[in-house]
Order: sequence, then C-alpha cells, then structure tokens
Amino acid sequence: MGTYALATAPSVEPVSTDEAKLHLRVDSDTDDDLIDVLIQAAREGVEESTGRALITQTWTYIADAFPGEDRIELWHPPLQSVTSIKYTDSDGTEHTFSSDNYQVDTDSEPGRIVLTSGCSWPGDTLRAANGVEITFVAGYGDAATDVPASLLAAIKLTIGHLYEHREDVIVGKGARTLPSGADRILWRYKDWYT
Repeated sequence: MGTYALATAPSVEPVSTDEAKLHLRVDSDTDDDLIDVLIQAAREGVEESTGRALITQTWTYIADAFPGEDRIELWHPPLQSVTSIKYTDSDGTEHTFSSDNYQVDTDSEPGRIVLTSGCSWPGDTLRAANGVEITFVAGYGDAATDVPASLLAAIKLTIGHLYEHREDVIVGKGARTLPSGADRILWRYKDWYT
C-alpha cells in the first residue's frame, strides 16, 4: 500500500466563472473572486467524495516496495497514462523501469499497470522507505466538455450551497459536506475500492 500526492493540479476548472454565475443568478462582478474559490472548492469536494480526477491532472504514487503480484492499481480514475515508474535502490541510485516491461490498462477502473508476460518487477534491494515512485496522468480530459454532465451538475449544486451558506461552510481543501442533491448524483461515481 502506498500514498498519493498531487504533482500537477488541473490547469482549468470544469465549471467557468460565467457558468457558475449563471447557475447562481449573479449578474455583477463583485463576487467573482469568491465564486472562483467556491468553484475550486466544489471541484475538490466532488473529487474527494468520488475518489476521481475530473480535469487532467498528474499524480505520484509512492510505495516502499513493488507488489507481490503482477499488477498495480492506480486510484483517481479515469487513468489516462503512466508517465514513468522509477525506483531507488539501497545505494540511493534512481532507476527507470522500462515501459517495455508493462502494459497500462486505461479501460479498467481503477486503471492498472500490468507486467508484460515473462517480465517481473526489479529485484534490486530498494531503499527502506519510498523506494517506488509512479507518475501518472488521470482525469476525464482537458475541458469541461469531457467531464460527465452529472458531475458538472454536482459541482454547480455544491457551488450554490457554498455561496448561499458561506458563513456555515469552511472553504479550504474541498467542500467537506456536499449538499444532499449533489451527494445523490455522485453515488454512482464513488470508488468503493479506495
């Protein structure tokens, strides 16, 4: 079992300021900065609730060792690609595991790295902690049009909730409590394996 760290955040949000303002029925530009913060918080809340990546983003999976089986599952679906698999030996030397040795399965959820027939994980003695580092790209795509409409609806519902109840909700890393309508929409997208 390893840990995940966001390496590169999405370059855009799945809901624009204008789309959020239309949903909120806000005509002035006075609250634009607040609305932008709420958009990000809503997206993070939806991602946290579902375990998914919405807009293209890069993640790093870090583990102490390679698994005892021929595959590694990567959370934060949908998986787009694997950038690299690196490992650090006990002498502190970093190596890159050749992509000829594995296949990337982007069709399964969660996405997987599967060893090619006849291949095995490196047998080197790894450093004691964080010996394996996998960098991968996840998300539905680079544009809001790539994200399923129901996830966009859940984001808009959350933005509306946060905007109306801004004193009741702490906006920070994700919207911890999603409105019930958004939570019902997200039910089918939740990753139960996480």
